[in-house]
Amino acid sequence: MRIYNTLTRRKEEFNPLEEGKVKMYACGITVSGEAHVGHGYQALIYDVMRKYLEKCGYKVTYARNYTDVDDKIIARSKETGVPADIYAAEMIKKIDAVMAEFDVDDPTLWLKATENIENIINFISRLIESGHAYDAPNGDVYFSVASFKRYGCLSNRSVEDMLDGVRVENDGNKREPADFALWKAAKEGEICWDSPWGKGRPGWHIECSVMNYKAFGEQIDIHGGGRDLIFPHHENEIAQTESLTGKQFAKFWTHNGLIKVNGQKMSKSLGNSLLLEDLLKKYTNEAIKFALLSNNYRNDINITDDLFPEAEKHLTEFYTVIKAVEEKFGKGGKGNPEIDEKFNADMDEDFNTALALSELYGLFKSVSSKLANGDASCAEDVWQIRKTYSLLGIFKKDAAAYLADVAAKNPVEIPDEVKALAEKRWQAKLAKDWGAADKLRGEIDACGYTVKDGKDGYTILKK
Repeated sequence: MRIYNTLTRRKEEFNPLEEGKVKMYACGITVSGEAHVGHGYQALIYDVMRKYLEKCGYKVTYARNYTDVDDKIIARSKETGVPADIYAAEMIKKIDAVMAEFDVDDPTLWLKATENIENIINFISRLIESGHAYDAPNGDVYFSVASFKRYGCLSNRSVEDMLDGVRVENDGNKREPADFALWKAAKEGEICWDSPWGKGRPGWHIECSVMNYKAFGEQIDIHGGGRDLIFPHHENEIAQTESLTGKQFAKFWTHNGLIKVNGQKMSKSLGNSLLLEDLLKKYTNEAIKFALLSNNYRNDINITDDLFPEAEKHLTEFYTVIKAVEEKFGKGGKGNPEIDEKFNADMDEDFNTALALSELYGLFKSVSSKLANGDASCAEDVWQIRKTYSLLGIFKKDAAAYLADVAAKNPVEIPDEVKALAEKRWQAKLAKDWGAADKLRGEIDACGYTVKDGKDGYTILKK
């Protein structure tokens, strides 16, 4: 298996620090607002990575965090009048509920910044003792970037390049403009904790370093997050952790692309944020996953008006074939190992879900052909497709239930005249007036609709 490593800027053969075991951490959500599609995408990507590593035989310990105290959360607390800790706890409940509906599994370990305050204080104290950090007169504590010679190794930029064109706050407490806060002195009315430097709270960057250290120790195999976190967040994590341990923090750094909406970066300021909860009201979770994973995870995703409808359309077509196969040949089977082998080959190349999903079009064309010819081996193919691709979170549902769910999320407004024709036809059928029923079916077809009969009635469908 080869994984692209942001640190070395190339694909490398994956070998974990400890044979047969993988330590993996992904930066989670800052709970200053509800979960948007970008949060869902990142959670999905690392869930898929974890599951594929497990499929390859590794025992994976996967940790994600909730940032439940930071500047944004404090700002929202002030806006809403809800104490920051209560606001964060309520938001976590909402996000957990949406992620459960999205059907992304929990990590092995959930970590929260507020549950690690004592660990954070101890970590910072050791950085001060080793000369990598210093406390300022106002109660802030800063990391000394100049003390870490490898600073910039992840983003591949010098400190001067990083500062060029970037607004850097310096109130006179920093020794150098590039230094960043490890601990922030409390302002009036803010959530805070006691520390050797006075009342305050942790800086954002130190939280992940400490939670990683608490969960895994000095080194991990894979550290992930969105590409926007490379600098400064992940760069600062490396500086903090490696200054403390003297060892390479993460062997592999992986970063997923960003979400764009009609070509623009998704952001609250532009008013184009897509809440995951809203998407789930319109599309099945499998369709959303299909759309997101049809993109190489390292590339940006451009969400256009037809992205999710197209994904739903393709999955509906696939499930329609699955339903027909399973109704005719049943749901059992020994499977088709060639399908699984090709999937594994695609995923071995840096978790290439886009290539793996592209295989489905040819697979279902073959299955449809076999079904038409009465070839029972199509059932073996369907069984294998279900088993293999469930790792990506698709083909997990009963086919009829899935198609009903799609229909429920996309109700068709039937014109009154078509409803009247369909009712007349049904009454003609009950009266066994087959000629009139056939004539009325033709009139319904001419209006662009069709009628599907069942034992308890009929359903009108848009053609």
